[in-house]
Amino acid sequence: MKDMLILEKYASWEDFSAYWMLVSNEMAMQMNYGRVFTQEEAKYLYGYMLKMNQEQAAYGYFKVFLKTTNEYIGLGAAILNEDDMEAEIEYMLFPEYWGVGYGSGIVDVLLEKIKEPKTIKQVTAIVEPNNLASKKILTNHGFFSQKIYETEDGSLAESFIKKL
Repeated sequence: MKDMLILEKYASWEDFSAYWMLVSNEMAMQMNYGRVFTQEEAKYLYGYMLKMNQEQAAYGYFKVFLKTTNEYIGLGAAILNEDDMEAEIEYMLFPEYWGVGYGSGIVDVLLEKIKEPKTIKQVTAIVEPNNLASKKILTNHGFFSQKIYETEDGSLAESFIKKL
C-alpha cells in the first residue's frame, strides 16, 4: 500500500487550505483528537508544523496523496525529538479513505523515514482511545499501548510506543 502514496511536505501558508480541509472535517477529527479544531487553533498548529518542517529537513509534516490520482487524502508526520533518540509519528485521513490500508501504508512510509539517524531508540504515536482502527494499525506495526492520559483540553489520549 505504501507504494500507492506520495508524501510531500507542507511547504508554506499556501498549503494551509488543504490542512484546514482535513482538521475541519468532523469525522476525521473525532477519531483523531476527539474534537474539531477552531480555525485559530489550526493556524497556530500549522505555523508550528511549518517551523518543524524547516528545522527537520528529512522529517516533518507531510501532505499525503494517492499516486494514481494525485488526490489529497490526509497527512503524515515523523518528528524527531531534540536529542534524536525518539521520534513521534502521526497520521490522519479523510473518512472516505479509512479501512482500505492507507493508514497502514502511511505508517510504513513514516517508519522508513525514521530509520536514520541510528540514534533513535523508540517511536511514539498518540491516538484517541476510541480509535480502534488506528490502535490496530499501530499494534500490527509493533507498537504497544503505554498509557491513557488526559490532555490539556480535558480529552483523553493514548500513547503507543515501539522500541527500535
